[in-house]
Amino acid sequence: MTERLHYDVTGSGPVLLVLPGGAGHPMGLGPLTERLAARFTVVTYDPLGLAHGRLGLPVPEQRVADWSEGAHRVLEKVLPAGGSAYAFGTSSGGITALDLLARHPGRLAHVVAHEPPCVTVLPDGQERRAELIGQLDGPGRPPAEGETATPYGVFLARVLRPFTSYVPSFTAPPGGLTIAAGTDSRGRLLHDTAALLADRLGGGLVEFPGGHLGTLDHPVAFADLLTGTLRSSARTSA
Repeated sequence: MTERLHYDVTGSGPVLLVLPGGAGHPMGLGPLTERLAARFTVVTYDPLGLAHGRLGLPVPEQRVADWSEGAHRVLEKVLPAGGSAYAFGTSSGGITALDLLARHPGRLAHVVAHEPPCVTVLPDGQERRAELIGQLDGPGRPPAEGETATPYGVFLARVLRPFTSYVPSFTAPPGGLTIAAGTDSRGRLLHDTAALLADRLGGGLVEFPGGHLGTLDHPVAFADLLTGTLRSSARTSA
């Protein structure tokens, strides 16, 4: 039996699929999606249903392919036959966006992937991944299950390891991909990763306000630059 899809829809206009980071819980993204909803039909996908009553339930180790296929099923529900959508993903959601583009390019007009932590693409990627996991997954980790479970606990226990080992293996369709990195991330691991991905996959690199949490810290400026990036891609492909 196919599992239930969890997503929210707001706004009007072209469809923009939003893929949150962490464990996919859209917490804190309200100001961003509100701003985007003035220009787009914003469809926010919650792959584990953590914002829809499933936080605290057991969660197995996650697979990128499962998240991207779930995102594709969401698009099949909200798009007309033959239609295409924009997609924006940040962090682990950025990895999902890349995999979605690789698997279903015909359903996507343009993808913006913000600081996807595909760190193993770097020449010393395995060592950098180990360092990243060590920095994030220290003692006193929040629980992933039960009454005191947190989305961050789910991310650390079930998402961090499998997602940071993901390596994109495709060439982006012409004009179909933008890799984004935060201005405050310059010189850091995820900015370096984004720059290499942009070069390897053929998408451009655009710097967005803030750092890895720019969607939360600068929602209005972030949303406006995202809108401009997507509109520019539409003009280029017209």
